[in-house]
Amino acid sequence: MLSNSTILVTGGTGSFGHAFIPMTLERYNPKKIIVLSRDEMKQWEMAKLYGNDKRVRFFIGDVRDRERLYRAFRGVDYVVHAAATKIVPTAEYNPFECVKTNVNGAMNVIDAAIDCGVKRVVALSTDKASSPINLYGATKLASDKLFVASNSYGGEHGTRFSVVRYGNVMGSRGSVIPFFLSIRDKGVLPITDPRMTRFMISLEQGVELVWHAFEDMEGGEIYVKKIPSMTITQIANAVAPKATHDIVGIRPGEKLHEQMIGPEDAPHTYEYPEHFKILPAIHNWSASPLRIKDGVKVPDGFIYASDNNGAWMTEAELSDWITLNQAKIGAI
Repeated sequence: MLSNSTILVTGGTGSFGHAFIPMTLERYNPKKIIVLSRDEMKQWEMAKLYGNDKRVRFFIGDVRDRERLYRAFRGVDYVVHAAATKIVPTAEYNPFECVKTNVNGAMNVIDAAIDCGVKRVVALSTDKASSPINLYGATKLASDKLFVASNSYGGEHGTRFSVVRYGNVMGSRGSVIPFFLSIRDKGVLPITDPRMTRFMISLEQGVELVWHAFEDMEGGEIYVKKIPSMTITQIANAVAPKATHDIVGIRPGEKLHEQMIGPEDAPHTYEYPEHFKILPAIHNWSASPLRIKDGVKVPDGFIYASDNNGAWMTEAELSDWITLNQAKIGAI
């Protein structure tokens, strides 16, 4: 599907874009991948990685700027919406800015995609959008609802929208693994709460889920990858086995456990070998055979959270992953 197509990635200079672009170039050989972001220096640095590869183009723009998106989306077949204000404390202390990017920006992407005839859009979401307790999660829940409902407005071009949702991306810039690595020589690691658990997913797995969404979607689905969990103390032990732990408490807006599917979603959720799919409750779309395909309905009251997960990553497995990926951890 993506072969010989034009793909645009909003927020494309972030961690996801740094994985998605080279993987997609190698697997699908698209006609063009357009990287849209507002940071010219990140684009400058990223452009160096691709040299004279004419398939990779860069476009300065902000998802808050509706008119700029209309210019960027012309001639585009597929859009991955990765732009977001993501850091939980940052969103708590800068709520207006978070809403402008995560909610208003989502509406702009939807309008531009429909009016410019984009075929399919996949928006990146987060575990924090399930039963949100912080502003970042609340804005991403609003964004998810917008993308799901926008399938009612696809217009004559039949633009389709879906969402992918996953948890903590291992080694991404600003996340816990590179943070622990940066201070492990001090011999003390700050632990928010020893009971805390987190989902663990690699960027490569996130990219593969987006690929699957593009291939599988009818419109309105929320795809949830099956991934393992770890406790925060296990992560700390894998990074620095000899370090002691200083309990510092949970930050504003932070959850003890991550949740990607809540009990309210269970009546519309189906299970597949490697993922779950939350189908839209509106328009009776959750009963659509084209959306369900070979899925198996989950039980009533089903919850997919990092503390009740059936799959767990060991400290040895994470330690091996860190050794293999040392060079790129925290770099993007």
